[in-house]
Amino acid sequence: TLSLSSSLFWPPPHTMARIFHTARRLARSPLFAFAAGGVAATAALGFLSNRPELLSSNMLLLDSPRDVAVRPPSSVQKVLEFGAPSFDELKMREGYVAAFDKRTRNPLWAAEYLTEADLKTKLASREDSKFKEDDSVPPLFRAKLADYAGSGFDRGHLVPATDMRKSQSAMDETFLLTNISPQVGKGFNRDYWGRFEEFCRRLTRDFSDVWVISGPLYLPKRESDGKWWVKYQVIGEPPNVAVPTHFFKVILTKHKNNYFAIGAFVLPNAVIDDKAQLENFRVPVEFVEKSSGLTFFRAVNRNNASALCSATKCELPGANFWKKGA
Repeated sequence: TLSLSSSLFWPPPHTMARIFHTARRLARSPLFAFAAGGVAATAALGFLSNRPELLSSNMLLLDSPRDVAVRPPSSVQKVLEFGAPSFDELKMREGYVAAFDKRTRNPLWAAEYLTEADLKTKLASREDSKFKEDDSVPPLFRAKLADYAGSGFDRGHLVPATDMRKSQSAMDETFLLTNISPQVGKGFNRDYWGRFEEFCRRLTRDFSDVWVISGPLYLPKRESDGKWWVKYQVIGEPPNVAVPTHFFKVILTKHKNNYFAIGAFVLPNAVIDDKAQLENFRVPVEFVEKSSGLTFFRAVNRNNASALCSATKCELPGANFWKKGA
């Protein structure tokens, strides 16, 4: 697992030129492209600053001789002489990538890539996996197992364990608390949300490639006085793990003939009636972007992409799908 820490050091100017230039290039790459709101560029910058040996490798060549003259402003070097304020940590796992929000002790987002072939691989057992604190997160910001004990909430996966059966280690990493958020159990995590996860898996039957980005939201609610408030419960002792009000999934699919479809859904972290239609929770991708501060799939021209629910039927499997061996 690769963790991008936030303790930036400031190398000599000629090295900084390479760092800034290459960070911009990495931020535009598929690896970082779905993480926005500053996360992508900052993560790339932090990564390169802490891996100076990469800057001299042939993998990270400057585009042209004039790039050698690129220099960050000297004032910036002085301002951040002793390091930049910490930022959200990027976690690169065997089967997924996630960003962790140290303020809410929740993931900011978790991204996965699905294919039918990968999902048919069954080399791991959920029974052999256990929830685990993520030691790569400093103790001050770490979500703890004790935070969930007696809280009344499930430890809900953002990247489902079932999606990572390609190896036991890949499945085990989905049980790290940096991939977990407090979720209502009966009626949501164990029911509607689980069916939604299965819907995403079944998309691989119709599309050759499926990308899913999931995350928590903390949405405003209008109170009786007419004012809008953002309120959410906090669990733990001391209480510091936020309970999201909603969860999102932004889904991108690619068909074998190379056309894309995209869709976004926002579900309340609450009991949802089994009969509720998935389309009831469909929202514009821009709504999720505005609410989360993230930008999704920037490398895809949305004007040329179909709406997901036009390209396929947005219908969940039955409430007891797992009992039918589907």
